[in-house]
Amino acid sequence: MASQKGVPSSALRVLEEALGVGSTAAGDTAEAVAAEGAYYLEQVTITEASEDDYEYEEIPDDNYSIPEGEEDLAKAIQMVQEQATDTQILEQKTVLSSKHAVPETIEDFLCNFLIKMGMTRTLDCFQSEWYELIQKGVTELRGGGHVPDVYTQNMLLENENKILKKELKHYKQAADKAREDLLKTQKERDFHRMHHKRTVQEKDKLINDLKGLKLHYASYEPTIRVLYEKHHALLKQKMLTSLERDRAVGQISGLQETLKRMEIGHSFHAPEIRVVPNCEKENAPEGPTQKGLREAREQSKCKTKMKVNTKDSVFPSDVQPNPNLCLCKENICPAKFDYKLNNIFRLHELPVSCIITHPRKDILISCGEDRVWKVVGLPKGNVLLTGLGHTDWLSDCCFHPSGNKLATSSGDTTVKLWDLSKGNCILTFEGHTHAVWSCTWHSCGDFVASSSLDTTSKIWDVNSERCRCTLYGHTDSVNSIEFFPGSNILLTGSADKSLSAWDARTGKCEQSLYGHMHSINDATFSPGGHMIASCDACGVTKLWDFRKLLPIVSIDVGPSPGNEVNFDSSGQVLAQASGNGVIHLLDLKSGQIHKLMGHESEAHTVVFSHDGETLFSGDSDGTIRTWS
Repeated sequence: MASQKGVPSSALRVLEEALGVGSTAAGDTAEAVAAEGAYYLEQVTITEASEDDYEYEEIPDDNYSIPEGEEDLAKAIQMVQEQATDTQILEQKTVLSSKHAVPETIEDFLCNFLIKMGMTRTLDCFQSEWYELIQKGVTELRGGGHVPDVYTQNMLLENENKILKKELKHYKQAADKAREDLLKTQKERDFHRMHHKRTVQEKDKLINDLKGLKLHYASYEPTIRVLYEKHHALLKQKMLTSLERDRAVGQISGLQETLKRMEIGHSFHAPEIRVVPNCEKENAPEGPTQKGLREAREQSKCKTKMKVNTKDSVFPSDVQPNPNLCLCKENICPAKFDYKLNNIFRLHELPVSCIITHPRKDILISCGEDRVWKVVGLPKGNVLLTGLGHTDWLSDCCFHPSGNKLATSSGDTTVKLWDLSKGNCILTFEGHTHAVWSCTWHSCGDFVASSSLDTTSKIWDVNSERCRCTLYGHTDSVNSIEFFPGSNILLTGSADKSLSAWDARTGKCEQSLYGHMHSINDATFSPGGHMIASCDACGVTKLWDFRKLLPIVSIDVGPSPGNEVNFDSSGQVLAQASGNGVIHLLDLKSGQIHKLMGHESEAHTVVFSHDGETLFSGDSDGTIRTWS
């Protein structure tokens, strides 16, 4: 490096004065320079070894590898890529951002030093003399050379060191958190894997048990069949034995009478016991069993003669006028949706299953699961008549077209007809093998149809008091049945998710409608008869065009089940009783849905009054709510 031999003596003097060095020191310095020679600069290489005592902590590179075969290929590739990225980040050297270092001159260094030490008077003296020399031209402004700012560089390094320590701490925390998350995820994975294996084992066990039960049941079927045949053979043998016994008793009684007469002395010829024609059987001796059989046979003949004398009813051949069309024409006023809870009638001890209104009078009939139906006067809600006779819960009821008779269906597998003027049962239809869900009258009043849990529907003749036809076709419980107004067409809704239209005269299914994804709970015709509404166990209500046999619209108000649907007399509003206690009113013109909130539990049934001004709904707590 070049030596500094050209520094002016005046500048050195000023520097010595600023540093507080006297003339004696200056003289000594000059002597030392003369003795030792001139000063010069050398290039010194500083090693990278740090002289501070700070010990940097190494972060262990834990390889949380996932065992082979436990994850799929995509996750394994993703994990390898993440590990490679982390390794690359750790291997990178930290490069500090280079800042433009401004070299300090001698006068700035001295001024900074004096300010730092608080030597204000010395600073004032130095500045006055220094600028005086500059004005006189004795020294130049930047001729004094540069001094490295070691303090500033040290401060920058300390700041960078603090920032790196903070980043290191942050990365350590992130690594610990990632380690904890990985361990937690692995534990959850192991738990779910174990739960899945347990579920698979239970499933396999259930499948094996089911197969074993099927085999066990199949092994019992031949035995049951053999026992059934043996039972019939024993019954026949029993009957023959009883007949032989009666014949022997008759012979013994005849012999006893002969002996008595012989003892008295009367001449008597013993009768010959032989097979006689039908005309002579009446004079033959008769035992008690034969006598009972003869009486039962005579009674059955009398009943058969009575039924034969009563002719079967004839289905109307022509389509009758729809009585609901008159109501539709009368109710041209706008549809009503602003119903408010008006009154609550407590009529039953158990849930209300059905409500119907009289065709012409201001009365309604409610059926409950307490085996009772009641005639209620409106609007006060006073009970006018109570019907008892069923041995199980009531499911449905329907008015005769004239309004003077009532049909009820029950869980006791029967359908009963009642005379409302007297309140007594006039006829009972028996034939279903399981609970009867619904019943309906034909518009002519001579036929009643019922649907049952036994997957069948039956048509009963009121005049001949017998089942005219059984409808087979559904594969699950038939939950709803209704006659098309003024015709011989029957509509049924079943738990097999289908609707079926039947010809009551032939008992054949004419058309089936599919679209529901769950069990159908109820289905009904609109007053005009051109539309069908149905609801299922998941709260979905569907409207169908009965003329085209096509779906129109589907409304989902679930997941609570829809228990019953009914149109108002105008056919513009459809009401649905929901399992969550809400009554949904659907405006068929605008498509809007209005809700009536007021039930404390499940709403089972809903029906409009004939003028549409009042709405009645039945609750599972045994009450009926009126809305107006």
